[in-house]
Amino acid sequence: MSRFALIKAVLGPIMRLMFRPRVEGAEHIPGDGPVILAGNHLTFIDSIVLPIVCDRQVFFIGKDEYVTGKGLKGRLMAWFFTGVGMIPVDRDGGRGGVAALMTGRRVLEEGKVFGIYPEGTRSPDGRLYRGRTGIARLTLMTGAPVVPFAMIGTDKLQPGGAGLPRPGRVTVRFGEAMEFSRYDGMDRDRYVLRAVTDSVMAEVMRLSGQEYVDMYASKAKAA
Repeated sequence: MSRFALIKAVLGPIMRLMFRPRVEGAEHIPGDGPVILAGNHLTFIDSIVLPIVCDRQVFFIGKDEYVTGKGLKGRLMAWFFTGVGMIPVDRDGGRGGVAALMTGRRVLEEGKVFGIYPEGTRSPDGRLYRGRTGIARLTLMTGAPVVPFAMIGTDKLQPGGAGLPRPGRVTVRFGEAMEFSRYDGMDRDRYVLRAVTDSVMAEVMRLSGQEYVDMYASKAKAA
């Protein structure tokens, strides 16, 4: 049994009891082959809920600090996060964005599922912010379809993304797969990248019902 299967078998029922996830549209996730799951990011537990509601293992980028902690707690966190599919990357370095993009490309070229939050960081106020174009580059470079998804209610269980989440119900809503083969060979055209990204974010907004803000979440946090 893989570590992912073990974690899902042991902790999955506990997490399902705690978060009582209602899943809509899971049939839109292909049963095999590369696929990008792209959604909103409300709070820390989004990356815990997503793996437990998907039949296929979801690989995603995470801060390397999640796997470099000291002591028993640090080792347990590293074991859990790498087990569920987190790939640690130093995103604060000058080449952090490139490393994340290349990691996602490798996952997809291996025919796996790659999860990404196009906003690049958690929403500071529950609204949906402008997507970064890495999502567009990934789908155009690999040909992988994009399945948009929306996390609904996770921020109510863990306000501010800190501290232990409280029990409650969350909804994970998946939309129909989107493909962008009409833009083949145009992964360096910034207008195409923006158009593809905006179309994905429009679907995420439709699924989540969030108010959209046409600015980057990182800029809103720094204001």
